[in-house]
Amino acid sequence: MSPAYPPNGLEFAVPHMSRRQVLSLIPAAGLLAAAAPVRAAAGIDHARLIANTVAMLAGTPDVNARPEVAAKLAAILGAARQRLAAMDKAGDGELFSGLKLGTDDVNLRLAYQYLYEIALATRTPGSALEGDAAAQRRVIDGLGWLHERYFGDQAAGYYGNWHNWEIGIPTHVSRTLALLAERVRDERPDLTATYLASMDAYLRSGKDGDVDLDSRFHTGANLADITANRIVQGALTGDDARVGKAISDQATVFATIDPYNLQHGNTDGYYRDGSFIQHHSVAYTGSYGKALLTRVVQTLKTLEGATSGGASEDLAAVVYRWVADGFAPLIFEGWMMEIVKGRAVSRPTTGYADVGVIVEAVADLADHVEGAGALALKKYVKFLPAADTSSFVSPVSVARYAAIRADSAIPAADLNPPERCVAFNAMDRTVHRRPGYAFALARSSDRISKYEYMSGENLMPWFQGDGAYYLYLAGEDQREVFGVDYYTAVSPYRLAGITAPVEERRTVPELYGRLWYENPGHPLNFTSSSESQNTYVYFPRAGNAFSGGATLGAYGAAGMVQSDDAAYTAKQAGTLPDDFVVYRNARATKSWFMLDDEIVVLAANVSGQGGRDAVTTVDSRIAAPGDAVALTGESWDGGAWQAGGTTPPRWLRYANGTRRTAIGYAFLTRQPVAAGLETVTRSRQVVRTSNPAAGVTKNVFTASINHPATGHLTALAYALVPNATEARLRGYTHGPLTVLANDRHVQAIKHRTLGIVAANVFADGPRPVERLLVDGPASVIVRYGERTTVALSDPTMRRDRVSVVLHGAPLRLDTADEGVTVRRVPGGTLVQATIRHAHGRTFTATLR
Repeated sequence: MSPAYPPNGLEFAVPHMSRRQVLSLIPAAGLLAAAAPVRAAAGIDHARLIANTVAMLAGTPDVNARPEVAAKLAAILGAARQRLAAMDKAGDGELFSGLKLGTDDVNLRLAYQYLYEIALATRTPGSALEGDAAAQRRVIDGLGWLHERYFGDQAAGYYGNWHNWEIGIPTHVSRTLALLAERVRDERPDLTATYLASMDAYLRSGKDGDVDLDSRFHTGANLADITANRIVQGALTGDDARVGKAISDQATVFATIDPYNLQHGNTDGYYRDGSFIQHHSVAYTGSYGKALLTRVVQTLKTLEGATSGGASEDLAAVVYRWVADGFAPLIFEGWMMEIVKGRAVSRPTTGYADVGVIVEAVADLADHVEGAGALALKKYVKFLPAADTSSFVSPVSVARYAAIRADSAIPAADLNPPERCVAFNAMDRTVHRRPGYAFALARSSDRISKYEYMSGENLMPWFQGDGAYYLYLAGEDQREVFGVDYYTAVSPYRLAGITAPVEERRTVPELYGRLWYENPGHPLNFTSSSESQNTYVYFPRAGNAFSGGATLGAYGAAGMVQSDDAAYTAKQAGTLPDDFVVYRNARATKSWFMLDDEIVVLAANVSGQGGRDAVTTVDSRIAAPGDAVALTGESWDGGAWQAGGTTPPRWLRYANGTRRTAIGYAFLTRQPVAAGLETVTRSRQVVRTSNPAAGVTKNVFTASINHPATGHLTALAYALVPNATEARLRGYTHGPLTVLANDRHVQAIKHRTLGIVAANVFADGPRPVERLLVDGPASVIVRYGERTTVALSDPTMRRDRVSVVLHGAPLRLDTADEGVTVRRVPGGTLVQATIRHAHGRTFTATLR
């Protein structure tokens, strides 16, 4: 199985927790018993709960006096003054100048956000607006005005995105009411109850105005947001039952998702292997996952001392494991990897900004985790690049973060070991890390979506889950290499790693003239947030079962059979409306073998389908126009490779002299490669409708291989070599890599120096690979040496057992994971793993 590395040698083992285990912790931790969530619970200090909320948002006199917090205080004050000025300039029908209300739910949410920002400045110790009664009165009047005209009428409201009505607006309202609780009681004693009644009514995906754990909307980060708001609301009204129900509902997000025993049918949340899923099938650690992390840590802070027994150390330990096994592998030098952002990849402020949010939560979490775990988190805070604390939510967090960074007794240390390979098979992702680089791979299956498009974001996502990969190099400013500009400048048909058919596709707005497909009269009832919209438009799943792989120590193998998405399949079956547009995908069987100095990529059975050519993109990279970029290579006869020629290269090297980085491509099969550089200027609006319209200019490098519809180039193999020199690339001529098999049944390689044989077997039945006989479908890694180690997994997640026979002298069992057996058979040794309900987990054995 994928190893759970203790941070920096510290033993801090936290078991993965079922819902039953989580709920059993709640009474002991002083949270409320979930067995009877609506029963009035003793020991809730509502005043303390509100005071904690205000201190979290506004800080305290002692904290705010610290010089490190000055920038945050200035940001709070600056935002409030800007909003007050906008109120002064508001025209007829406006609360804030330029913010038209009545048809745009985003503008209504912003109006509530602006009121919150003013209220926050009036409660922030040390702010020039602290205690400003006039500003507070304007906020209260504004709340009343917005409710009367735009929020109170249920028949007129609830246009646009449901999230704004059920989460976005209630978050700002609840916090504003908490900040101004005393003044609201004095001046508008009916306002809080009025808003609570309306917010309950807008909770339309709930039940009787409350959370419904069976609702597909009340899961994961969304559930944490809604329940956090309801905790504050209950404290404002002294409603023990409301607070208790909200706490017990939120507690369910701490439970590790067991896909074979789903609670309330919910697949959203954290899995045993560190995966995080939101929207039922989207890999989402870097967006919704960080939102959930932030919210639950804020809840721990809010409840501290407000319920009997204080916050739960046990639940905090669960969150620690989210950080160590879920977030840390996905963060490279302070950058959140693209493979877990869903539609958020198209936003301008991702990557480093994502990690800034996580850092705030980690710094706060360190105060709730005991012993070695707390120290490990503080070391990690120091290890990551300095964060922009002006974007932190809490001044208290700013001070805490600054204290950790300034403490010379805390050494900087990563939560990742220097070498790590993590198979996030529950969300079809793989991360491979070595000093100097990190490799991130996005797959898809009948379990996990190919991509996510929604709300005009990520307009051209079609191939992002078809084996798209991202090779991050140490020392880079990743904003110049990936992020929104990568998707803007690079063709969606030429993302690194994908095999795409040669065709032009249209975006959802181009197809339908709006941000979704509308057909409420169809039996599937296509509306903006319908299940059919999710299934066929927003985040369609693939059709293949094989997607996964094995890890052996810090080495990994992954494989995938590329397929059509659910929409294309349903259209062929006659399920979808005639005017619903679908696209057929290319076909390919692919493997990625992740070693020390290289990542080996195999593709077989490649076809564009339907008489179309297909193109496999070896890599696409962007650079600033002024960067000194060079492309060199060598042909198979030893001569210099020429761009635009027909001579197949043995290797290519892309180097950015300005950034002092390089990547090599060692080709293990002989085929023409189209490689070159071009300058591209595009607006970021090509990937997200609300992005700024200004053009972005990038130098784009692309290396690709064409698969003609009438040709025979259906298989290829190459190695990505991070930080490669030309001398090192020449070494692959007689180097350690051998391709043992590369067809639709088996893909396998051998690395002579490492003593590794790795294979993905896609077909049923025993399949020979070198000195192995693999019972497929399976993913297998064997490392030979003084002791032989074997790793097995089932990428289809459908089998009960996987096995491999090692031919040769019989071997004896040294150690093995539970469920692995070893016995002698004629001609060798059989290693068999019982993998029923393992959800793609790796099983290992050591033999001698």
